[in-house]
Amino acid sequence: MARLKDLYKAEIAPALMKQYNYKSVMQIPKLDKIVINVGVGEAKDNSKALDAVLGDLALISGQKAVPTYAKKSVANFKIRQGMKIGAKVTLRGDRMYEFMDRLFNFALPRVRDFKGINPNAFDGRGNYALGLKEQLIFPEIDYDKVEKIRGMDICFVTTATTDEEARELLKLFGAPFAKQ
Repeated sequence: MARLKDLYKAEIAPALMKQYNYKSVMQIPKLDKIVINVGVGEAKDNSKALDAVLGDLALISGQKAVPTYAKKSVANFKIRQGMKIGAKVTLRGDRMYEFMDRLFNFALPRVRDFKGINPNAFDGRGNYALGLKEQLIFPEIDYDKVEKIRGMDICFVTTATTDEEARELLKLFGAPFAKQ
């Protein structure tokens, strides 16, 4: 079973219940899902680029990635509606906790000059978005097999109603927030 899931049940949930004086255990914020998204602009010309991203996301997350499609046609970008232009993975359950554990404890500390993640990147509804500049920080990715360095967006979706509650939840999970 996932280490962070056990930590949540044993320590984090009771700490949040006490800190915010919730009346019911259903009010305690929890992590709902993690969505990893990669935009692949050159997929319109080179379909192998999308295949490489799908493979990388599968390695990083431990789950098969799905392609994302353009919602609108944009003439300036030479994109038509319905073209494959990216990939995403939605993690829930034990895989979500395992990914978060690897991200906070192995991947982020490998970033050069890492001072912490931005503590203000919340959306106002308790969700946190994190952008990475390269996929090479994950130990599962082999540096020699990567033909192009791509970034990714990681979104932590919580059941928290405010940013303060979500920040405290992620802090208790071990998120390395930068000092303000």
